[in-house]
Amino acid sequence: MDVTPFGSILDVDGVGVGHHQRTGRGWQSGTTVVTVAAGATPGVNVRGGGPGTRETDALRPENLVRTIHAITLTGGSAYGLASADGVVAVLEERGLGFPIRDHVVPVVPAAVIFDLGRGGSFANRPDRDFGARAARAALSARSTPRWGAVGAGTGARAGGLQGGVGTASTIVDTAVGPITVGAVAVVNANGSVIDPRIGLPWEIGPATTREVSAAELDAVRTALGAERGAELNTTIGVVATSAALDKAECSKVAAVAHDGLARAVRPAHAMTDGDTVFTVATGETAVPAGHRERVVALNLLLVAAADTFALACTHAVVAATTVGDAPAHADLVPDALRIRTA
Repeated sequence: MDVTPFGSILDVDGVGVGHHQRTGRGWQSGTTVVTVAAGATPGVNVRGGGPGTRETDALRPENLVRTIHAITLTGGSAYGLASADGVVAVLEERGLGFPIRDHVVPVVPAAVIFDLGRGGSFANRPDRDFGARAARAALSARSTPRWGAVGAGTGARAGGLQGGVGTASTIVDTAVGPITVGAVAVVNANGSVIDPRIGLPWEIGPATTREVSAAELDAVRTALGAERGAELNTTIGVVATSAALDKAECSKVAAVAHDGLARAVRPAHAMTDGDTVFTVATGETAVPAGHRERVVALNLLLVAAADTFALACTHAVVAATTVGDAPAHADLVPDALRIRTA
């Protein structure tokens, strides 16, 4: 499912997404890069008890950096953080980063999932070349990203099913006009996106056009009941918005997006989770300046961030196809998620 009925983070103007992955011959891993070539105000919130991250301190509201140009989401656990080096190199080539005299220093936050050994070899994990390739794809006007078991979601699993990369978007109507909120999520969770009672996602199960058959439900329950390690617990992602927000507000958006994560993936935020959400605000759309009016608009954005991230988490799993030895929901329950348009 390359086209999502939920919308896309690409609906936020200026945002790009690129993937690079390898499968076969001991490989099942990859990297996804989210870029904002014109720069964006960042934020972050880490809820998992076992995160693997880079440059998150730089995003704290009281610290110096006010603008970033890319975020790296990757497989490979702590080893995979090396993929961000390739993103840094590509941004430097293009003069994107924190200005230092006649040079730039790109600040590239990153977060990882644990997928080591999924393809058969523990030593096969993303490196700087993965990051560089994904960054170039994200910055290319000719590149259209796919979704599901690609990029950082290639080696992902979700409650015994194939995990993946998902996306969604929402338009928020405010007093000063519409604001776009988009999200991308990489779901590699011990918790499940699928409700085992009905074989459909927690978030959008009632919106499907047909019920799951008894045979399909049995297959889904078997997959959800498969033994899996505690190290699988991680959901990472990015919420992007066209709103003009400061760093503190961006971090608040990231924090509330975790509410959507917890609705879509059950359970979440355990000690072995690496759950991390970043925010980027492009500043294209003004937010009301008056205190009361701004609070009203921000509350609407927070609701949208949670809803949109929940849908992105759902899409990550329903858009995936089987890559390794974990079955994909779409292969077990074909066409079960055709959304009603009426």
